[in-house]
Amino acid sequence: MIPQDHEERRLLIAEYVLGLHRGERAAEIKRWLAEDDEAGRLARRWREHWVGAADLLPPARPPARLWRRVAWETGLARPWWRSGWASVAVWRTVSAALLVAVVLLVGPLRQPAPVYTAVLQAPGESARPGWRITVSDAGDLRLTPLVKGQYAADRSVQFWTLSEADKGPRSLGLVEPGRSLVIPASRVGGVESGQLFELTLEPEGGSPEDRPTGPVLFIGRAVAL
Repeated sequence: MIPQDHEERRLLIAEYVLGLHRGERAAEIKRWLAEDDEAGRLARRWREHWVGAADLLPPARPPARLWRRVAWETGLARPWWRSGWASVAVWRTVSAALLVAVVLLVGPLRQPAPVYTAVLQAPGESARPGWRITVSDAGDLRLTPLVKGQYAADRSVQFWTLSEADKGPRSLGLVEPGRSLVIPASRVGGVESGQLFELTLEPEGGSPEDRPTGPVLFIGRAVAL
């Protein structure tokens, strides 16, 4: 479904231009762009801006701290509890790069925007967007579904975040598939660029432990706007 909110439409087009939507969702957006002149023009502006932005980026040697972070993300330095998250390490890096590209595009085109955003994707080679996160300047978080999902009645979808690796993941509560959720700043806590968010499939009522125990459904990192 194409959103009615003007700002959500802008972000949806940005995601589409960057190739973050696939399958039926991508086909739906493509039809919309073909039928809606204003949306089509905005899509062309995104593409033109991205081409121009790419031309302005000079070659650069990655700093040492980036290599250290790559080592951490790919599992060369990881506490025991992170083993369940390691299978999507390569995807995390790609996702973060795509989201940075979204930020480069969104900046010149949007009016006042959320402080942070994240696109949660299903892990794997053919990753697909499933949820979008926006964090307001007041710190409130909105979780918006991009796909429909159905799971067994004896299972629950749980929302997690990881901001400090040494402290481990922290639950933000249960999520009802296909429905938006707003979490107040008092529960979200401080959000930083690169902060990890994920949805996992857990036993009914949530994980029996203070960390994810079930498979990862969707995962992504926050990007500062």
